[in-house]
Amino acid sequence: MAARILSSLHYVSSSASASKRCFGLYCGWHRRISGIGASAAADVEPSIPPVQIDHNQLLINGEFVDAASGKTFPTYDPRTGDLIANVAEGDREDVNRAVHAARKAFDEGPWPKMTAYERSRIILRFADLLEKHNDEVAAIETWDSGKPYEQAANVEIPMVVRVFRYYAGWADKIHGLTVPGDGPHHVQTLHEPIGVAGQIVPWNFPLLIYSWKVAPALACGNTVVLKTAEQTPLSALYVSKLFLEAGLPPGVLNIITGYGPTAGAALCSHMDVDKLAFTGSTGTGKIVLGLSAQSNLKPVTLELGGKSPFIVCKDADVDVAVEAAHSALFFNQGQCCCAGSRTFVHESIYDVFVEKAKARALKRVVGDPFKIGVEQGPQIDSTQFEKILKYIRSGIEGGATLESGGQRVGSKGYYIQPTVFSNVQDNMLIAKDEIFGPVQSILKFKDLEEVIQRANATSYGLAAGVFTQNMDTANTLMRALRVGTVWINCYDVFDAAIPFGGYKMSGQGRVRGIYSLSSYLQVKAAVTALKNPAWL
Repeated sequence: MAARILSSLHYVSSSASASKRCFGLYCGWHRRISGIGASAAADVEPSIPPVQIDHNQLLINGEFVDAASGKTFPTYDPRTGDLIANVAEGDREDVNRAVHAARKAFDEGPWPKMTAYERSRIILRFADLLEKHNDEVAAIETWDSGKPYEQAANVEIPMVVRVFRYYAGWADKIHGLTVPGDGPHHVQTLHEPIGVAGQIVPWNFPLLIYSWKVAPALACGNTVVLKTAEQTPLSALYVSKLFLEAGLPPGVLNIITGYGPTAGAALCSHMDVDKLAFTGSTGTGKIVLGLSAQSNLKPVTLELGGKSPFIVCKDADVDVAVEAAHSALFFNQGQCCCAGSRTFVHESIYDVFVEKAKARALKRVVGDPFKIGVEQGPQIDSTQFEKILKYIRSGIEGGATLESGGQRVGSKGYYIQPTVFSNVQDNMLIAKDEIFGPVQSILKFKDLEEVIQRANATSYGLAAGVFTQNMDTANTLMRALRVGTVWINCYDVFDAAIPFGGYKMSGQGRVRGIYSLSSYLQVKAAVTALKNPAWL
């Protein structure tokens, strides 16, 4: 039962009380809000995180080591801008060491040669250890990224555990086929691990996306070199130590901390890396793809940006839709690739929707993410903070109506008020660009044909939300929207088994579920001649 909780966090009955409905992966933890206003908690002295930072070196060949250059770089607390720790700054030489260790572990080590059952047991032991250390891991994640501790501890880390258990279950169920041929031949396919997988994870969900990449790669028998985001390097180092405790052989999982243009580029262009998986911005994704093409044409999985439409039809329950749209946009401080950042509302309910959306934003609690009841922590860093404020100014200057927010919260840290714009037009930057922040843009539409055309008129195609009580309307939109995921009367419903990925410039390939396994496997055809076969 507990293992399926995350998959059931969605809106089911249109007759239930709006306050009891769940719309996505984080439903429930934010319901313990005291009702204080959006800026109430921001200037309170920040809590002392209940965890120590013990791992700030690179993990190469089963050992924590300094960078070859001896350099370090700082990682900061987004609540204050203060230093948390100095972390080893990996570079090309360190990537070379890590790839060499991963290659040796794949070619000569026990990992790909042990039974799939034994690999699954090691992954399951790791999941058990991660579950045991849930609170410490969540505290590190919150400290380094600014996300609410309740979100990390009650939702994200349990989901990471679930993902690893899911793929541990797949490890001994990966197999090829026996194929009938047109002549006297025995034909079979082998599904083989692809080799050394290079992986790059972003800063908005450091461990969740670590699980989406590492778990299927290891289940298929590959070895991994993973580069963390420079803004959030700490949690991956901590949990990878737990992997070693679980019995993972040296060199199977290597962690490089460092910067994208140096360590990241070295990993993407390395001639001995067999596969790349990247999650991040579309602009960086293009660079990753180019480096692969310029080196050894390694296959690349990309999960990139989005500007997802959230469509509220005229027959939708307005109160339900307002709460879902609020959640779809403001979750994780708005720093979510699939955020419902274009809220399309039918003209017949537009005005009442805007008023209720404004009221909900004004009630959102912003403050120290370690405090109970806080819904929104700080943005990740000063760069993202200033970028969001620039987009807010653009919305005002472009003629959109600022209904709420628009300013920083408090005098230190990177907190921004939950911001709502109405009267947003398609040609405004706030309606076109991925802001990656707590800025809701509400647009008006007249009919389905119009909203389909406008929703699809973007270079992105990651996700969409649809709120309607008419299944014909739902089915029409489900098929017409050119996106990788359509949530109907729910949003942000994630599960280890549900594939995730985008159309167009939102990426290529899929993560999670059975579809992710093919990214880490080669298919080999083996054909043997038969002499005087009894049957064909």
